[in-house]
Amino acid sequence: MAPHDIRRPFKRAAISDQQKRRELSLQRQAQNRTEAQLQARRLASSIFSLPNQNSDPQPLESVDLIPEPIVEEPETDAGDISEIDIRQAARLKGSEARRWFASQLMLPEWMIDVPDRLNEDWYVFARPSGKRCFVVSSNGTTVSRLRNGSLLHRFPSALPSGAKTRESSRSAQSYCILDCIFHELDQTYYVIDMVCWAGISFYECTAEFRFFWMNSKLVESGACEAPSTYHRYRFSLIPVYSCDHEGLQTAYTGTVPHVKDGLLFYNKHAHYQTGNTPLVLVWKDETCSQYVIDTDNKGQVPNQQQVVLELQDNGQLVTSDDPPVVLGCLNATFIQETGLHSGNLVRFAVNDGGLTFVDGKLEKADLHYIGKVNRARAFADSYSKIVFQYMVRHSPLRIEHLFASMGTVSEQESNEVEMVG
Repeated sequence: MAPHDIRRPFKRAAISDQQKRRELSLQRQAQNRTEAQLQARRLASSIFSLPNQNSDPQPLESVDLIPEPIVEEPETDAGDISEIDIRQAARLKGSEARRWFASQLMLPEWMIDVPDRLNEDWYVFARPSGKRCFVVSSNGTTVSRLRNGSLLHRFPSALPSGAKTRESSRSAQSYCILDCIFHELDQTYYVIDMVCWAGISFYECTAEFRFFWMNSKLVESGACEAPSTYHRYRFSLIPVYSCDHEGLQTAYTGTVPHVKDGLLFYNKHAHYQTGNTPLVLVWKDETCSQYVIDTDNKGQVPNQQQVVLELQDNGQLVTSDDPPVVLGCLNATFIQETGLHSGNLVRFAVNDGGLTFVDGKLEKADLHYIGKVNRARAFADSYSKIVFQYMVRHSPLRIEHLFASMGTVSEQESNEVEMVG
């Protein structure tokens, strides 16, 4: 990307097929209807039955904070865990369990192209800094698990069937699944999406409906109230705005009770689909995030951008996308000398040659081998993350580009910020 791209007003040249994939994803949603109710019910069951890494049983009122494992694990032939259903997932352990649960969350792509109709079809809100997790309440207890499947907390809550009280429902149908970010500083679960409420599945519902339901039901449940005997952690809603000029400005610069880590953009028509999706996007700059450029394990920004790719049988180095994007290839001799195997995650630095794009597609990448990644990590980087990080260093997508994509504010547009709720 040429240096003058930094100063170029909208519209920036496309460097990906992100918009095309957004359109295809919406088409698939309209055509496909899955067994969403069964999916949610099995997910609730499997999260509770997955073996804990801490073998000592804990009382309901206690809180278990389990650190992420960082030790090497033996190689296993896991096969294609994407074919495993939720009941089978309860029997997975170690890295296989972490990989499976990571695939159950809806993961945003990084915004590398401004979406069409941003001000009409999208919501925006400030993303809290913290640990992304599923929170599941069922049978009188509440459990939160990190995106890698590890236990975060076990606690009583005011969510449906979240605590053992006389008022709580004993029905196995009255479970709840929330997509949250746990914010350490104020010990609060910030709810960014609702997957299931009181046994009702929302997988096939649009974001517009899910956000409406979330805002009405979460407050009614008492989950947003201060901690108490039967409610160990406070849950909190995040103001969600229509992504017009004023909504974007409020999300970008407005005051929030949590530490911001960028902005999240939701397509109003998006269903809750597992894995990476171009219908949910994350974007950040220095104004709304402390960490725009990735840091190393010491918290320092490396001189060169680093990327993590997965090694395949044929030596190709690919991203975590479906289908994966090929960024390079290792020859058999180098693979043998370094002791690498298919399925390994490998870290590279982006050399001075950088990434080269032709007609919106990646043509080549100048990569330098660093080493094998610890097996505690489940997936390679996504293509959108790699490109976003490259753009940040060379030609960032700025907030001005997002505002410019909306054109001129119409005279009929309200002066008040439209909130969802």
